[in-house]
Amino acid sequence: MDPEAVVADHRRLVGYVGGGEDPEDPADVLAMAMVLRIEKSDPPDRTGLLTAAARAVALLCLDHRAAGDGPWASAMDDWCNARIRKIARRARGSQWAAAQEVWGVTATEGDAEARAFVPGRVGDLDRRVKKLQIGGTEVDGRLPTEAPGHGVVLWTNPGLDMTVGKLAAQVGHASMLAAKLLTADEAIRWRLAECPLAVREATPERWRALLDADAAGAAVAVRDAGFTEIAPGSVTVIAEIIRN
Repeated sequence: MDPEAVVADHRRLVGYVGGGEDPEDPADVLAMAMVLRIEKSDPPDRTGLLTAAARAVALLCLDHRAAGDGPWASAMDDWCNARIRKIARRARGSQWAAAQEVWGVTATEGDAEARAFVPGRVGDLDRRVKKLQIGGTEVDGRLPTEAPGHGVVLWTNPGLDMTVGKLAAQVGHASMLAAKLLTADEAIRWRLAECPLAVREATPERWRALLDADAAGAAVAVRDAGFTEIAPGSVTVIAEIIRN
């Protein structure tokens, strides 16, 4: 790992403000594709799958290839200067194996696996990923509600009903926004440790406290554009850092 590259990547995430207008041609929209491994005979646990998805995004965003003159730097710059989009698909068997050949980063949590790909034009998406199914991506299980002792925590909104595919994109967004809460030195240590994080469902009481923390700058909320499943402007996930 190159600490200077992580610092450069971290600076990009801290400077990200979002917003902007979409291009007229839908094919010109910039998006990060994500793939969740969901084998038909042995699907993963929901918590593990969402954790792997969020970690894959964080690892990609802080990868040395995304900094400086790296091969992913220009694509990451363009994506972070546009309206952030993430689209999660599902794969199994040979589909999953083929997806590993496309530029990106795979993360695991227990027996769950997810891969985040270098962002680019929707119209240029690699056929090995483009052919994978988007809608109806779901697995069983419930997220725990108890807070871990320390570290990056991504809290989901208890009042929203989202498929695991939708939520994977949301926690992926939250993991990159969590970098705003880290110092450069903390970001280096986090990346060196392979970006450990926890995905939890907030209780209604905790969610209200997290909204207050977001307003005070002590946490960072993801507000969805509302293209699928939920209303525009909905707060889907809030990232916070629990420090000892």
